[in-house]
Formats: sequence, C-alpha cells, structure tokens
Amino acid sequence: MPAVGKHREPIIDAAIKHFRQQGYPGTGLNDIVRTSGAPKGSLYYYFPEGKPSIAVAAVEEAALRMAASMREIADSTHTAGEFILGFASTLGGWLQRSRYRDGCPMTTVLLELAPQDRNIVKAGRSAYQRRLGVIHDVLERDGYAPASCESIACLWMSALNGALIQARVEKSTRPLETVAALLVESLPAITAQPGASS
Repeated sequence: MPAVGKHREPIIDAAIKHFRQQGYPGTGLNDIVRTSGAPKGSLYYYFPEGKPSIAVAAVEEAALRMAASMREIADSTHTAGEFILGFASTLGGWLQRSRYRDGCPMTTVLLELAPQDRNIVKAGRSAYQRRLGVIHDVLERDGYAPASCESIACLWMSALNGALIQARVEKSTRPLETVAALLVESLPAITAQPGASS
C-alpha cells in the first residue's frame, strides 16, 4: 500500500473533530489537513471527491463509535431505564469535557447536506439505524414487544438529540438529565410483554 495509507484515519478523525465543533460549512480542507498532519495529496488520494466524501466517511466512523459506546453502556446496565440514564450521562460527560464545544458530527453534517447529497443521506440512515438498533435491543431484552421497541427507540433518539442541542446551548447537562428522567418515568405506561423488568 502507498505511504499515504497511514493518513486516512487521521484525516477522518480531524474531520469529525472540526465538523463537531464548526459544522460542515465552517470546516475547510486546510483545517482538516492541518489537524490531521496529513499531506494534502493524501486527502485527495483517499477522498478524490473532496469534502463531501470526507463527510460521508466521518458520518460512518462517528456512527460506529457511537454504536460501540452505546453497546458498552447496554452491557453494563440491567434495565432499559438504567441504559437511558447511563447514555444521557455519557453524552453529558462528553459535552462537559469539551466545555460544550462539541456537537454531534453526524447531526451537523446531516442537517447541512441532507437531503440533496444521496451519499450523505445513505450514510445518515445507516448511522441512525445503528443507534436505534442498540436501543431496540435493550428494550427487547427488557421484555417490550418488538413494535413498542421500535416506537420507543425513535422517541428516545429524537428526545436525546434535541436535549443534546439544548444542553450545548445552555452549557449545562440539565436538559439531558431532565429528558432521560422523563423517558424512564414514561416506561411503566408502555405495555410490556410478561416478565418485563422495567
């Protein structure tokens, strides 16, 4: 493999960082090159279509990392309620460590490029399906019917995305904590299969 092989991951990492903090339009190729330490030629070697193709790779990689984090939380919790509280706490911790500068790279890119960019739309759908899949599995493990799992997962993901934006604006984890607590409170009102633990 050519020597530029070692630069693909740093380029994607740099793109995720800048998209998270500056959004897609606010991020230039020079920002990505500077942060990644990669020669500009490496950028075009791996991403000949330029910034849009880097955005697709960033969304895909961010989705994998988020899903992995969610799986870890799922494995370390015993109920759906514990999971959503843990997930919200993790999101809040990430925000605090970045001093509320970091948004979700997937969200910033998708808001700015979808629906006109088909590749971004495809990557975005796959990314959200990964997240929803983790939540669905947690709920099903807790005894909720598959149809309910799908609906609850959609509600939870939408609610937390909104809370994440609000938390960044307010520079406080309170919106995430409040939303997570309310989502847990709503669980008993949802019909579960016999033997559900929530």
